[in-house]
Amino acid sequence: MGAARAAQDSLPRVDSVAASRSRTPAFRDESPEARAIEKQHRINEQIRISPVRVIGADGAQLGIIPTDQALDLARDAGLDLVEVAPGEKPPVCRIMDFGKFKYQQKKKHSKSHVHQARIKEIRLRPKTGDHDIEFKVNQAKGFLLHKDKVIVSVVFRGREMAHIEEGQRVMRSIVEQLDAVSKVEAPPQQMGRRLVCTLAPK
Repeated sequence: MGAARAAQDSLPRVDSVAASRSRTPAFRDESPEARAIEKQHRINEQIRISPVRVIGADGAQLGIIPTDQALDLARDAGLDLVEVAPGEKPPVCRIMDFGKFKYQQKKKHSKSHVHQARIKEIRLRPKTGDHDIEFKVNQAKGFLLHKDKVIVSVVFRGREMAHIEEGQRVMRSIVEQLDAVSKVEAPPQQMGRRLVCTLAPK
């Protein structure tokens, strides 16, 4: 019994810190943007070069130290060691939460994609009924809230040209109902058989 215990005690013990050497970020984002960010940065054991210049989680310059030592500092802080400037000599690494870093980079990337405003058009007739006007107004609201411009066209046909005031009434109704989400960029004007007004999002 004593010999068995002695043999067991002689076995090498696995250090718990070393066993957790490969630390994964707190949460995993599998989106294409996140995978692209991962490809741009080596983290933890992926960093093969030693030594490296290290920046602490608080932005402090920790100097040039062996990569193993930098990994220990990152693990002790519960964070990752991320290579942020591989082209430098030696490469620059930062201690940070890589999962949070990916989220922030993804958010910044999304903001850089500015919506390109498009021009939409809704068409009505001078005798368009209230129900159809309401439908067109809701349609225009959707365009404006999406930051697109809207051309409102009232189209006259045949003898309707003798009653332009009916078309003007419909146009006023549309513009008034969209006042909360739009501003008049080009006031109503007659263009042949069409009464046209351009609205821009507020």
